[in-house]
Amino acid sequence: MVTSLVTGEDKVKKINSSLFIYFFSDFMKFDMDYIAHHNELTEFNPYFKLFLTIFLLILTLALDNLISDIFIFIVMSIVILAIAKINFKSYFKFLSIPMAFVIITCLFLIFFFGKGQVIYETGIFGIVVTEDSLHYGVYTFFRVIGCLPCLGFLALTTPIAKILHCLASLKVPKIVIEIALLMYNSIFIFLNEIDTMQKAQQTRLGYHSYWNSFKSLAALASTIFLRSLDKSESLQHSLDSRGYSGELPVYEPRKREE
Repeated sequence: MVTSLVTGEDKVKKINSSLFIYFFSDFMKFDMDYIAHHNELTEFNPYFKLFLTIFLLILTLALDNLISDIFIFIVMSIVILAIAKINFKSYFKFLSIPMAFVIITCLFLIFFFGKGQVIYETGIFGIVVTEDSLHYGVYTFFRVIGCLPCLGFLALTTPIAKILHCLASLKVPKIVIEIALLMYNSIFIFLNEIDTMQKAQQTRLGYHSYWNSFKSLAALASTIFLRSLDKSESLQHSLDSRGYSGELPVYEPRKREE
């Protein structure tokens, strides 16, 4: 009987750790740059998409209304999924990481900020929820919810080269464009390093159990910082070897011949 219980617990742990590996490795396969180049709105006017995104972001932040936030979220999600025809799984991956940070931030706002009448007492170190903190946390959550699909509309339907060209033509300082380009490039280098290290850990049974999974994740988080520094130094050397003089060329589309 005891043996069967232990076996059952081991099976549950193996299933949970395998699910952890599946979701983590599946997220690493998310290629936003590929999606931006292969959707129904890729060739649509990038200036229109840029100005529409900026307008909707300002509108979402200015209205301060839950209904308008939810409405913008639904409408822009329909545009991304139905008109641009981006896969729902890819769209969900795009939202997943910022959503995790938003939820954590809003929970801190609800439990640790705000004044006013107390509506809930946790009984832990005097932590309470007030009317003001609840209102602050909920409204912050829905504001961000309304902004995320607006940013997703631009990021998932427009290649970065076209976005940077639009910014350059709008006289945005070159240093801002260069920093954006290097940051965008570094994100994919960072994700590739995480993917490589995670696969190496997986081949060594690093995610065989719950405990091993958390140990491997902690080792991954501590090591990736040093690897990122090495990669940034390699990037600087590669720029210098190619004659980098303090200015990166920006993509300029060819003008159509009449």
